[in-house]
Parts: sequence; structure tokens; C-alpha cells
Amino acid sequence: MTIPTLFTSALSTPTLPTPDADELGALDKTELHARVHQRVEAAWQLAREVYPALPRPKVWLDLRGKCAGQAHFGRQGLRFNSVLLSENRLAYFVDVIPHEMAHWLVHHLEGGEHMRPHGREWRSVMRRLYGLEPKVTHVFDTRAASPAPYRYECGCQSHHFSLRRHRLAHAGKHYVCRQCRERLLWRQE
Repeated sequence: MTIPTLFTSALSTPTLPTPDADELGALDKTELHARVHQRVEAAWQLAREVYPALPRPKVWLDLRGKCAGQAHFGRQGLRFNSVLLSENRLAYFVDVIPHEMAHWLVHHLEGGEHMRPHGREWRSVMRRLYGLEPKVTHVFDTRAASPAPYRYECGCQSHHFSLRRHRLAHAGKHYVCRQCRERLLWRQE
């Protein structure tokens, strides 16, 4: 099935209901994660109204770093960043979960594995199925999700390294500032 034929049938509800922000804010971690699973289920059920053969994705909250979500086809599911979820609850339920489910749907269409990740098919699903303006990236503050606590300095500024990059530097890898071209040196605080 392709995108033009996908939307020939009428949808019962063209969008997912917007959850209450205060209610989401009051949830503890376990309850919040359970709600993510419920929201994925609701997004999947809506997608199945237009493509009944769509397989149910597994759900993990194990994504780290700056990425909010990921449709992982090798693992047959969707991955979400629990740190960013906790800090951006409403945006996750309104934007991130439908965004990843749109990837899931497009990938499973005929020829979907050859379609561009944020191409016209994905944009069409976002608009016509979920009633959302397609956005490719988020604008979340990622400092807590991707901490860089190790300070390195050069002749012109401070640079902050993640634990991984710090370990590489400590093992002998050299990093150079892009502005002044000096070697970056660790400043233990």
C-alpha cells in the first residue's frame, strides 16, 4: 500500500487527543513510562485504521544522548529517551510519539525501506493521520540527557567533554580547538 491509497478511507478520529499537562506532570517515573506505552498503543491503533497490516512495535525507554526518539527497525520497535521525556512530557506525547510512529508506518508500507526518513510520505502521515505539522528535530534542552562535565581549555575558550570523549583524551587521543587550533587540555576542578 502506498501513501496516496492510504488515506482513501475515512478516519474515525484524525488526531490523538492532547493529554492534560498537569496530569502528566504529576506522574512518577513508572506511571509516566506506562503512559508512554499507552500512547504508543493509541498511535499504533490510529495508524492501523489506514494500514491494518502494520505490526505492533515494541517500546523501549533506553535511548540516551540528544536524540528524543528513534524508530528502530532492526529491533522491531520504538526507542525513547527517558531523560528528555521526563523534562518534556507534553511535547513527547503530542509530537515525539506520533513522529516515531509515522516513521514506523512509512517503513512498513510497500517500498517504505527505500523512502527518505522525513520525506513526503512521512510528512503526509504526520499531517493527514496525526494532524501535526511535521518537524524533523526537537528543541529540547539536552544538557541533562547528554551531560558533558569534563572541562577542557585552549587559548581562546572552554570546551566540555562527555565521559566517553574524556576517556579517549585520557587514553592519548588529541583534540584541537577549531578556532585557535591549540590542543585542548583537561582542567581538573
